[in-house]
Amino acid sequence: MTKVVVALSGGVDSSVAAALLVEQGYEVVGATMRLWSAPGCEEENRCCTPQTRELAAQLAQQLGIPFYVLDAQQEFRQAVVQRFLDGYSRGDTPNPCVYCNRYLKWDYLWHFAQSIGAEAIATGHYARLRKGIDGTYELWKGADPSKDQTYFLSLLTQQHLAHTLFPLGEYTKVEVRQIAHERRLPAADAPESQDLCFLGKRDYRDFLREYAPQAVRPGEIVNVQGKVLGKHNGLAFYTIGQRKGLPPAAQALYVYQKDVEHNRLVVGTKAELGADSMQVREINWIAGNPPAEHFEAEVKIRFKAVPALAQIEVQPDGSAMVQFAKPLRDITPGQLAVFYQGEKVLGGGWINQAEMMA
Repeated sequence: MTKVVVALSGGVDSSVAAALLVEQGYEVVGATMRLWSAPGCEEENRCCTPQTRELAAQLAQQLGIPFYVLDAQQEFRQAVVQRFLDGYSRGDTPNPCVYCNRYLKWDYLWHFAQSIGAEAIATGHYARLRKGIDGTYELWKGADPSKDQTYFLSLLTQQHLAHTLFPLGEYTKVEVRQIAHERRLPAADAPESQDLCFLGKRDYRDFLREYAPQAVRPGEIVNVQGKVLGKHNGLAFYTIGQRKGLPPAAQALYVYQKDVEHNRLVVGTKAELGADSMQVREINWIAGNPPAEHFEAEVKIRFKAVPALAQIEVQPDGSAMVQFAKPLRDITPGQLAVFYQGEKVLGGGWINQAEMMA
């Protein structure tokens, strides 16, 4: 019997994942991680409040499985929160959920799983695993296109996927809720969490002012020609393509670029906005290598973005130049770019500001 550690958040997805694995005959162990939160927000961290931990504990009791609460506060602070702060300090717009999956669930949790003799970990992500004809593990989109979460999993490697299970990959969200109700699981009606868990109800701008003051220094707002149009309160408060909070003008203005070196916010009109190419760095190819030095793929430049067709040219340093068929308005440094061919995920890497071309 295969022993599996399921990452329990107290939510409906991880609860159903655990229940399905028990029914399938696995030796299931439940584990929830206590994560770092901003001081005063400990009770509001939606990923690990006392209430969600209690739901996870109730589920484990109902399923008759062992249950652990793991103190991962220090690991979360370094692997997720510090990267969040560093990203804003560089002028990027970081994605902490990607860090959490990569460094907490597939590093920290896996180490724990190994320590108790488990052979795999499982999560409630909507994603599918397959094996290629050459024996490599492949990551495929979940069956429910509205819930597919492979964007957040694109930094996983062959080593990670070799000991991973995605029990919900073939299910829709509606079906998962139905399963939870049929089995009367404690989290059957639990709401979904969308916010940054470690902030609780705190505004991220206040958090940055306290923990990364260098990222929120006031500076000039200039147009693409360099003319000063006003003042900004900190580059971290803006993202590429944003319209709100900019000086009035004859034509609506949008954030075009963050000039971190000079602490200037560069804005432009809708016609001036956008780029048809970008550089992506630190790419993780799920198969271990890119499919070719030059290939075509669809690229998502953020989680909610519509995949855009592009030509990919892998560079000698391991980065890739991405040439889109049509210009995109909101290419954002620090966000993850994920490469797809159909339902299959090829990999992902970080959008690099230095090589963005208008």
